[in-house]
Amino acid sequence: MENYINESQCFEGYEGKGVKHMGKKVLIATLYSSDPIMLATTRLGPDRLVLLVDNDSNSEQEKSLKLIKKSLGNVIDVQVMKTDVYDIVKVAKKCVDIIDLQPKDDIIYVNITSGRKTKAIGLLFAAYARHERVKRIAYNPEEDKTAVIYLPRLSFRLSESEKRVLELIGNGKFENTMDLAKKIKLSTAMLYKAIDDLKDKDLITTEEGFKLTDAGKIARL
Repeated sequence: MENYINESQCFEGYEGKGVKHMGKKVLIATLYSSDPIMLATTRLGPDRLVLLVDNDSNSEQEKSLKLIKKSLGNVIDVQVMKTDVYDIVKVAKKCVDIIDLQPKDDIIYVNITSGRKTKAIGLLFAAYARHERVKRIAYNPEEDKTAVIYLPRLSFRLSESEKRVLELIGNGKFENTMDLAKKIKLSTAMLYKAIDDLKDKDLITTEEGFKLTDAGKIARL
């Protein structure tokens, strides 16, 4: 665990003392209780805060959102995005869309402390799917509210062959490798390697024909 630091002087793109990055700081966070959001926002100082709430938000979320808007709405741009609650793929898809909507020069941070675990996992997977856009992924432990755990910025890191196989499986029905081979321009060796690697990463399953796992669906985003 690390203590929070103000990273405003650590942006990529700084070329010298007093030269500021032109992009804005964006914090995308799951929401339930307001406390983790208020702490993360106070420490990071984002220009834009994007909060993920349930499609049918409950009274606790509404209360937290009202408090955050009242406290921070006049200082930073507070945006609210509704997502599914339990479908991790749908949550990840929405979060990827949110990341893609941010201007290219903006610096994106993700915080998965507050809210339901399914939403936190969906946001985390979205950060993996857009590894190159996300600067840091944070979680605030309940035991020490002044500390932060920075999670690894992992990536699916798919080869071009793996991407092509995922796309093909995602768009069609294939019972075996021979069916795939008829539709894709890859050597037999490269096709088998791509399939083995995708199975090893748990992105596809071949038990009842070729199918994408939830992780495989997210990796395609």
